[in-house]
Amino acid sequence: MSGAGTSSGTPRLPAAERREQLLQVALETFAAKGFHETSMNEVAEAAGVTKPVLYQHFTSKKALYNELVDEMGARLERIIFDAVAGAGGPRQQVEAGFRAYFGWAVAQGPAFRVLFSDRNRADAELAQAVARVESVVADRVASLIAIPGLTDDERHVLAFGVVGIAESTSRHWLQLGLAGGTDADAFADKVAQLAWSGLRGITP
Repeated sequence: MSGAGTSSGTPRLPAAERREQLLQVALETFAAKGFHETSMNEVAEAAGVTKPVLYQHFTSKKALYNELVDEMGARLERIIFDAVAGAGGPRQQVEAGFRAYFGWAVAQGPAFRVLFSDRNRADAELAQAVARVESVVADRVASLIAIPGLTDDERHVLAFGVVGIAESTSRHWLQLGLAGGTDADAFADKVAQLAWSGLRGITP
């Protein structure tokens, strides 16, 4: 017999491993069907657990979504930070950051769709979760904008502009199917040139 609280044939996992499994299954389910079209029953069934087990880890569907988005945002921030840490100068940092962003968008297609789905942005609470991710990444980008004479607030606003360029171009790039025929690094470099030219045009 299977362990208590799991579907037939599903092995009992330690709590931390089960939580990670549930997050991964929820990511794939939300990406395929959308947040509002997905029920907690469907997530539990896809994970091979009972609904009470799912609720032991996440009190609601929005709590599950919020934790999923926060985890993805933390991963994206680490990826960008690691990429720019070894760059030789400001322009190289911009290029490395965009390459990291585009590489993540391609490798984590379901995660990217969950984060930046237009359907999810229409919900104020879900949009707020995505805004937290954008703010975290913008904080990282702002620390790299070394333009004399700018206040911290101005750097932060410009950072949101850079993040917006990365998000919108990569989203449309994937939607148009260009990811199948265009090298991610090569296209990221083109977008980095756009962002760098804009930053360089700012005078003190």
